[in-house]
Amino acid sequence: MSEENPYQMPGSPAAPVVAAPAASSTSPRPVDAGRGWDWIADAFALFKKQPGTWILILIVAVVCAMLLAMVPVIGALANFLLMQIFMGGLMLGCRALANNEPFELAHLFAGFKHNTGDLVVLGVLALAGWVVSMIPAIAIMGFGAFMALLMGSTPAAHIGGMGLSILLALLVMLALAIPLYMALWFSPALVALNNLKPVEAMKASFIGCLKNIVPFLVYSVIMMVFCIVAAIPLGLGFLVLGPVWVASVYTSYRDIFTVP
Repeated sequence: MSEENPYQMPGSPAAPVVAAPAASSTSPRPVDAGRGWDWIADAFALFKKQPGTWILILIVAVVCAMLLAMVPVIGALANFLLMQIFMGGLMLGCRALANNEPFELAHLFAGFKHNTGDLVVLGVLALAGWVVSMIPAIAIMGFGAFMALLMGSTPAAHIGGMGLSILLALLVMLALAIPLYMALWFSPALVALNNLKPVEAMKASFIGCLKNIVPFLVYSVIMMVFCIVAAIPLGLGFLVLGPVWVASVYTSYRDIFTVP
């Protein structure tokens, strides 16, 4: 039974029913494994709309990062903060592009005008997270070197012990970095597009990734293959793959955090 429109005058023709547009949500939903490929395909479709603008944005972002990297310590810290701000702005740009609105170089810096404080805090949390994830690895390598010297081993045994320490340190750092990466994947989009606070965004991002482990595995394998292919022509393939990666963050966000 159809619902009557309370604002319709008696005797007038029935108004057409219009489907409600998709709405964003802070509650992530699980999707099929094949969506991992669809995120990349949808991202490439966004890239094809304005490839020149995408490549220009990539070049400007890389130049900014290289200039900052020339400043010892401070430059590296600034890059961590800027990455979240840039990603927040690019998520706004991806939404505009998906809605057939203008997509411009200015979107790279849109995070400086929209939810800037929250994006900066997100950058600080990301930096703190990476530092914490590296501390155990550094401690393991230092302990391995100390034990090798204490035991007075031969140079060959010392090198072998250091190799095992480095391997263990890398495994520990990877184990800590994966949850952090999951917490940061959707965070810039959730802050910029959903106006979530940084900690809430990181929690929602982690849950969204956790609910979609299999699609992300499919996505990761395909992207690794594309990285190998992109590196073959003197790395020029990254002029395409870089923008596609950024756009895939938005397409995966739209798939998981949008209510159909």
